Amino acid sequence: VQLVESGGGLVQPGGSLRLSCTGSGIILGQHGIGWFRQAPGKEREFVGAITWNGGTTYVADSVKGRFTIFRDNAKNTVYLQMNNLKPEDTAGYFCAADQRRRWLSDTYYRANEYDTWGQGTQVTVSS
Repeated sequence: VQLVESGGGLVQPGGSLRLSCTGSGIILGQHGIGWFRQAPGKEREFVGAITWNGGTTYVADSVKGRFTIFRDNAKNTVYLQMNNLKPEDTAGYFCAADQRRRWLSDTYYRANEYDTWGQGTQVTVSS
């Protein structure tokens, strides 16, 4: 079972990136998926989450109105669309699966609710 993130890179402030989280050995369409980020010297931070069917999504207040989560279960992929990026968005971004449930835990914003993690992709926002 493996999650693989891709799509990170260097972008100027105000720019956009789309991150992908693809499953290998796991059917992402059967699970809730979360996105987290971690900057050097800081704790892992919740970014957003989506239920197995995409019917419900959550995003952190810090990215609301700029980031969107959606999924294509036919491609076994969950996406994080990031617009109007800011330098403070610079971090490693990780996707995670909660293999225990299709929906999301009531505490979906806690990293310990997820049991399978990808290796992360780096996003750097800088001019």
